[in-house]
Amino acid sequence: MAQTGTTPARFFRFMTKKPFNHVSLSGDVTLSEMYSFCRTYRRFPLPATFNKEIVGKGTLGCYGSIPCEIYKVPVTREQKEAYQQIIRHFTDHRNIYSYNILGLLAVYLNIEWNRKKNFLCSQFVAYTMEKIGIALEKPFCLYTPDDFREFPGAELIYSGELNNFYNVMRSKSVAK
Repeated sequence: MAQTGTTPARFFRFMTKKPFNHVSLSGDVTLSEMYSFCRTYRRFPLPATFNKEIVGKGTLGCYGSIPCEIYKVPVTREQKEAYQQIIRHFTDHRNIYSYNILGLLAVYLNIEWNRKKNFLCSQFVAYTMEKIGIALEKPFCLYTPDDFREFPGAELIYSGELNNFYNVMRSKSVAK
């Protein structure tokens, strides 16, 4: 999870009073591939849909310092394969999905509203976890980024600046 310096991110932080307002998924600890529902173009908040996020590029490349926390959730080989299938599905069909703008209000008001082709970043992460067999404590459509800070079984492996973590992990994977 992260907190960029975009205007919407600053607004969400003001409204929620939470330190992080964006969450992504990665299939590996190096964060070589991260996926989420977020803006498509770095200068404009809309349109937004399912996107591959790359540290140092796009919106994540606009800020020299991005506070983050990185959590590791243990999964089985079968769950990892299911995760990869879900990511392929969203990648292949990203044109039918969009950001759940109306869902922002529903989540804020704690109203369960499942829109099948629309996701917030946190809804996408919770949906994916549920689909691969990880039990959720509430409906996926009610998850906020902050909920993942206390996610059962999740282990905090890093708290600090995203670019630093990414560069250290990248250099370790190159050294192997």
